[in-house]
Amino acid sequence: MWRRWWPLVRVLLGIALVALAAWVLSSHTDELSGLGGVLRRLNWWWLSTAVVAELLSFVSFAGMQFRLLGFGGLRAPRGPLLKTTFAAQALANSFPGGNAVSAVYSFRWYRRFGAGNTLATWAISGTVIASIVSLALVATLGLVLATEQGASLDLIPAILGALAVTVAIGALFVYERPLLWTTDRLIRSSRALTGRPSPATEARIQRSFLWTTSVRLEWPQITATLVLGTANWLFDCACFAMMFPAIGATVPWKGLLLAYGAGQLAATLPITPGGLGVVEGSITIALVAFGGVETTTVDAVLIYRFISFWLVLAVGWALWGELAFEVRRGRWSRQALSAPIEAIDPEGADPEGADPEGADPEGADPEGADAGAIDPGAIDPGAIDPGSAPEGKPSTTPDESSVAPS
Repeated sequence: MWRRWWPLVRVLLGIALVALAAWVLSSHTDELSGLGGVLRRLNWWWLSTAVVAELLSFVSFAGMQFRLLGFGGLRAPRGPLLKTTFAAQALANSFPGGNAVSAVYSFRWYRRFGAGNTLATWAISGTVIASIVSLALVATLGLVLATEQGASLDLIPAILGALAVTVAIGALFVYERPLLWTTDRLIRSSRALTGRPSPATEARIQRSFLWTTSVRLEWPQITATLVLGTANWLFDCACFAMMFPAIGATVPWKGLLLAYGAGQLAATLPITPGGLGVVEGSITIALVAFGGVETTTVDAVLIYRFISFWLVLAVGWALWGELAFEVRRGRWSRQALSAPIEAIDPEGADPEGADPEGADPEGADPEGADAGAIDPGAIDPGAIDPGSAPEGKPSTTPDESSVAPS
């Protein structure tokens, strides 16, 4: 009975999600209201260069994912991975809590590319952590270049605190023992105070954390990942800087990187889709406080957000549709590949409990038959089952034949 009605339910839910996205975005169309006058006096050469810089930002971000998957033994197709990056960003920008939808979408495509559950989960975790650590590094660099301005807005403790927290999270991701030790102490403290969690829940938590340590990175690999993550933010900042000559204004180099870093750190708070309103307000206030002209700063921020948010949104949804069409046409399997590549430990550990079958998580395909609907089944928490995680570091030889060509 359920299967009979599921196609209709899927269409209705897709329409509801589209309506929700339209409602969320319509409440922020004031960003576009002031663009008319600005567009009439734009230098289109600088605008085109800024678009190229934004594209390079996404290429760097996709490259970071490519590296992380490669460290686990999978050579993902570069072209589809870049398309997935744009599409995932469009999902993140369109819905409240869009980052969770984006993560599930990326997980499904990693599985299509040939990653096992463990490697896909590890790569997503590594991408998020490397991104926030590199952003904290960019903000700290801006603080070093404009310490006086940072002190005037009390940004020094905030940025240094963010750097310390993100580096600590990164260390827990890279090094297994501190993570397991911290987790064990937290569980013991919680059990002493509340009597929870139960032993079964504790075992499930321990298995889940093992997923995030399924690949041990060496320092050259860590450095390469952070370089790509930092390049992602710096290219995006370059796009913003080019907005000033594009409107015939002087670039306020004094505090530019600091204002950008602080604004993006504020946008990482899960308040609005894509940081709508937070980025604009934070960067504008900081640059004006640092001596920038208010009118030109507001115009530059509006054009920057038009490129980095609205243009990316349009391109991302177009590529989402293209990928969904490719799935429908059979270029990509609706389910994960039958012989996925699990994470490879550089030290060659082969623990028990590996998941050689790589069974695809249950739940419908978010890019399924209808390219106009987002499958709610793909957001089912059961799609990533911690209970199926391996007990340690699986080790297999990558099967190049199982990886779809780019």
